[in-house]
Amino acid sequence: MNRTAARPLVIVTAFTASLLVGLLVMLWVMGGVRGVTTPAAIGGPFQLTDQSGATFTEKDLQGRPTLIFFGFTHCPDVCPTSLFEISEILRAMGKDADRVNALFISVDPERDTAAAMKDYLSSFDPHLKGLTGDAASVQKVITEYRVYAKKVPLKDGDYTMDHTALIYLMDRDGKFVAPFNLNRKPEEAASDLKRYL
Repeated sequence: MNRTAARPLVIVTAFTASLLVGLLVMLWVMGGVRGVTTPAAIGGPFQLTDQSGATFTEKDLQGRPTLIFFGFTHCPDVCPTSLFEISEILRAMGKDADRVNALFISVDPERDTAAAMKDYLSSFDPHLKGLTGDAASVQKVITEYRVYAKKVPLKDGDYTMDHTALIYLMDRDGKFVAPFNLNRKPEEAASDLKRYL
């Protein structure tokens, strides 16, 4: 290859390399590279109350993998569907379901008392724990888990909640692993979850 033919190739290569370096620097400045190279800072200390009135903290996550879903008892569709799907996974796990934490954390402490959570969860797998608390305690856990939750007024004076609908998978040390995929057969999801026991 002569110099004249090689010159455009050198220019294109140099341009591509400088573009890549610029992109990496921009990501680093904006915090994107840190998010890629280190685990996401999801989770932290909290203290809530389960549906039986017992205190539940982040220390209760230790020793078992945990599925966490944030929602509310007045939710018309996403919450009951997700809790049903989690219930199906727990059923598919058989006796191993005793070795997993499955949590439903309220984003609506105004209405979701421990008694309301107990009544609501009676329709789902008994392994599911419902957690709630006062507004400050719930806001703390919402912030720590980077959950989006917003009260949305309705025309009749009532309200609903717009919220994140992810299932969080935490490992045996209470550290965030990844969003847990419910869009598969319960047996497949159960097999995946068993890897973290």
